[in-house]
Amino acid sequence: MELTPSKRNRIYWLLQLLGWSSVNLLSVFVLKKASFEFLFYSNLAGIFIGVFSTHLLRTYLKRNVSMEGFGVKEIIKVVLATFLISMLYGALGYLFGHFYGKYMPIENEIDLTILSIYDSWWVLFLNSVLVIFGWVVCYLVIKALLKLNADRIERLQLNATLKQAQLNTLKGQINPHFMFNSLNNIRGLMLEDVEKSRDMLTKLSEILRYSLTKNNVNAIALEEELEMVENYIDLSKIQLEDRLQFIKEVAPETLTLAIPPMIVQLLVENAAKHGISNLKGGGRILLKTEIDKDRLCIKVINTGKLQMAKGSTQLGLENIRRRLHLLYGDTAVFSLTEEKDEVVANIKIPLA
Repeated sequence: MELTPSKRNRIYWLLQLLGWSSVNLLSVFVLKKASFEFLFYSNLAGIFIGVFSTHLLRTYLKRNVSMEGFGVKEIIKVVLATFLISMLYGALGYLFGHFYGKYMPIENEIDLTILSIYDSWWVLFLNSVLVIFGWVVCYLVIKALLKLNADRIERLQLNATLKQAQLNTLKGQINPHFMFNSLNNIRGLMLEDVEKSRDMLTKLSEILRYSLTKNNVNAIALEEELEMVENYIDLSKIQLEDRLQFIKEVAPETLTLAIPPMIVQLLVENAAKHGISNLKGGGRILLKTEIDKDRLCIKVINTGKLQMAKGSTQLGLENIRRRLHLLYGDTAVFSLTEEKDEVVANIKIPLA
């Protein structure tokens, strides 16, 4: 079961309060002869100091230490943060002891002996290091277990999505209307050019083979995907003819990079169906790839308006979003925007 952020937060605060309450209540059994008033205030202060200090530590760890690729840098950050929070924990304990000894009544010698410990900075610091270090170990173990569980759930979701995508190939990824139109167009082409019609049938069979086989893998080379895109464009031109202009600006260094199969083909298909085919004068589809720092950038730009595609189920686009999220998490970007009478589909994938 995957925990929502709100549930995780509630569990965190519950464990914080229970954990620090348990640690401080142990003093009741150890210091039996101390006064009730001293035990009450010292436990209350101990719980507050513990929760406050470790919550600051947790906030820092969440923002600056990632469980992805946990290495030397992360270990150094954890050690330094643990050291600083230990000093804070000890300093707050020292202030409590000083305040209690000055403003609260001392009822017996046990109370006075315990308060003398609060005046010993080194004793407080060593105790703080042990306590905070124990908390950090527990925190990291829980984080690691949650990460393993999240990874397991994502793997299950990815497998389920890929299987479902394979079952729905003809419905969602190879448009049935495109298949029907292509066969009809090829049949008409046979009366004019038998050799070309055979070539188109070969391209159509390649598209079918590709869509049925490549869904079983998570990544293929970009140049493999581009071969299928070329086949799709050739088939579309039987019907659209000169109304469809296809331009490629593919950086050579991107050809061997790995991408999820079908994503570029789906973008080009969406551009042709919802963009060019709805324009009497036709238009162009520009496919552009490049490397920007540590990401592969893929752009498909077509003439038209974004609202032309709103009547569709957008199953292909949703398929792209879901697969990118499952494969790359928040490091991948997919956007669809309209810019100066053109629809721009933009995908950014982190380089392996």
